[in-house]
Amino acid sequence: MKKIFIAATKQNDGKTTVSLGLIRNFQNIFKKVGFIKPIGQRYLEEEGFKIDEDSVLIEEVCGIKCGLKDMSPIAVEKGFTEKYIARPDRQSISRKIKESFNRVSKRKDLVIVEGTGHAGVGSVFDHSNATVARLLGCKVILISSGGVGRPIDEIILNKALFEREGVKLLGVIINKVLPDKFDRINRLVRMGLERKGVNVLGVLPYNPMLSRSTFEQIIEETGFEILCGKDYLERSVSQVIVGAMEPADAVKYITEDSLMITPGDRQDMIMTALSCFREGDDKKLKLCGMVLSGGITPEQPVMSLLGKAGIPVLLAKADTYDVATSIHDLTVKIRPCDKVKIEAVVKLVKDNVDLKKILFHL
Repeated sequence: MKKIFIAATKQNDGKTTVSLGLIRNFQNIFKKVGFIKPIGQRYLEEEGFKIDEDSVLIEEVCGIKCGLKDMSPIAVEKGFTEKYIARPDRQSISRKIKESFNRVSKRKDLVIVEGTGHAGVGSVFDHSNATVARLLGCKVILISSGGVGRPIDEIILNKALFEREGVKLLGVIINKVLPDKFDRINRLVRMGLERKGVNVLGVLPYNPMLSRSTFEQIIEETGFEILCGKDYLERSVSQVIVGAMEPADAVKYITEDSLMITPGDRQDMIMTALSCFREGDDKKLKLCGMVLSGGITPEQPVMSLLGKAGIPVLLAKADTYDVATSIHDLTVKIRPCDKVKIEAVVKLVKDNVDLKKILFHL
């Protein structure tokens, strides 16, 4: 049985994206592929258990039936770390992880193990990614985001931590490289890492569509109230506009699929936004939706127009700045219903990752 541990140099570098893409592509090579995320920090309640959301995604999208609880044996819920420091029990965590891995890997040709950050994450409860990779006897693929100097520095640091645990770095995948810099970064990062004895397994161009949030995700993360347009919550946001300027100036910034944040009493701004239509379609607004800040609901005539606009309109109690910050800071995760994103990820990995090289080094 072959096994790969997927780690990253920092949060949101794309571990789940790469894991999903690898699994779907490797399912064309191996009959039975398994998945486990030993330690999860973002979890859902499924089947009466706390299950990491990435395990739920992989089970549903890839059709992997390893038992959700075994695919996510340790959930780091609120207070977990404090309890462990007060009463450490390293053996108990190790036992749960190994027992779940043994069940997940039974009769499998390949198992993808997804970590939870860089090599040192989890050290506070004696189970860093490096420790878990050693525990399960895995080689590691490390994910880093686009650039040259910083990714190489971070990769070498993580490599040292894994090697300290006796874990071999199989190679690295550089993710989210801006298209206009792709050729230069692809060339330089390969040269720089190969000088350090590190295999570059792939360089992935940045696809902005994968980072776009939907209104449903915004509501899930923020708790904003839906005023109208609940049939359009699956629309994705290409950019966010803060409508705190004069309406005549705001028109210049309203582009297709943009989300406007504006106080609920800015009737002039709301009416201006409702007058901006897409080129060639005078019935479809440029805006994909609106968030009204300050907890202020517009007067009924304006609300009536918003209700007919064919866009989701949300109400937030916070001020405009805090609303904009909360939306900007959202962690956008791929969900089972994101069919277009999922197919884009599978193609991205197929086109840009050397799967044969991975198998050779395994």
